[in-house]
Amino acid sequence: MSAFDVIAVRKQFPALGEGAAHFDGPGGSQTPQPVADAVAATLVAGLANRGSLTAAERRADGIVRAARQAMADLLGTTPAGIVFGRSMTQLTYDFARTLAKSWSPGDEIVVTRLDHDANVRPWVQAAEAAGVTVRWLGFDRDTSELDDVAPLLNDRTKLVAVTAASNLLGTRPDTQRIADLVHQAGALLYVDGVHLTAHAPIDASYADFYACSPYKFFGPHLGVLTARPELLETLHPDKLLPSTNVVPERFEFGTLPYELLAGTTAAVDFIAGLGVGETRRAQLNSALTLIEQHEDNLRADLESRLQAIPEVTLYGHAAHRTPTLLFTVAGHTPAAVAEHLAAAGVNAPAGTFYAYEPAQHLGLTDGAVRAGLAPYTDQSDVDRLVEGVLTLLRANN
Repeated sequence: MSAFDVIAVRKQFPALGEGAAHFDGPGGSQTPQPVADAVAATLVAGLANRGSLTAAERRADGIVRAARQAMADLLGTTPAGIVFGRSMTQLTYDFARTLAKSWSPGDEIVVTRLDHDANVRPWVQAAEAAGVTVRWLGFDRDTSELDDVAPLLNDRTKLVAVTAASNLLGTRPDTQRIADLVHQAGALLYVDGVHLTAHAPIDASYADFYACSPYKFFGPHLGVLTARPELLETLHPDKLLPSTNVVPERFEFGTLPYELLAGTTAAVDFIAGLGVGETRRAQLNSALTLIEQHEDNLRADLESRLQAIPEVTLYGHAAHRTPTLLFTVAGHTPAAVAEHLAAAGVNAPAGTFYAYEPAQHLGLTDGAVRAGLAPYTDQSDVDRLVEGVLTLLRANN
């Protein structure tokens, strides 16, 4: 596919047949038919614990290996450093506890006011347990740009946790520059890539740890973390005594969900099928470039039309961001706006979306309405959202 064909893409999503305009992708995307088929086919096939003796054992092993390779292709890393978990939150807690074993009182970590709480609280709680100082990196309330991390770094800094894109505001910090500064200070960088991975080509090799969630990019509900295998070799999580100590399996507790891993591979393949190239990695970069352009064009249109409505206040104006808009409507609670839109068949939820720190920083204690665009979003969806807001306002006149 040399150009992005949203009509063809939409036909692959059975849920869109229900008629709703979905702006709820930041909380979890809709699922294309090939992903559902892969999950179902795995569930009814012969499966066993991984091995090489029986067909069922070989099938399970092949599914795991294929999923590691698929995620490595998506993230630009190596399958030997791909770790699967129940969710990004669970993985981050696991790694926070593991990394904190090497921390001592007087050490420091850095977390930001821009992040989803899954990349804040695990680190804060681990630091408190280890007697480690927590330093906070803020962001500009008007632009939503992250402050400079350099003044917070020193020779006692052990780790910096930062988002690749804010799930609330869409802000995309310059994580490559942050990585350079963090590594110059001799610290590790943990990146929450959950929100960004669905919207742009990814090369996660700059980060020591990069975590994401396939259900944000058409896949099943689980979490994925990528790190250098040699770094993983130095970490020793609490685990069952008989369980393997091989990397990356030493970080995966219990039997993996084979059907979800098959769905993850199918989701990566679905995205790759939207692009062109000689390898899956090239196809993924091509597809995500097209997706980024498609989404950004629609975001610009939606943003300009919402800005033209006097009663609407938009939050987050970073120069580099995902197609995610956060807004309130004067005279209406965010919950009431979301309820009105839902009645009109527009799914744009309200809340703080576990982005506790940025919501507090902006004074949005009641949250706001979030409109997140996805590859299957089309112009009619945008039109319906804008009309829904206008209809709400006209009802008051």
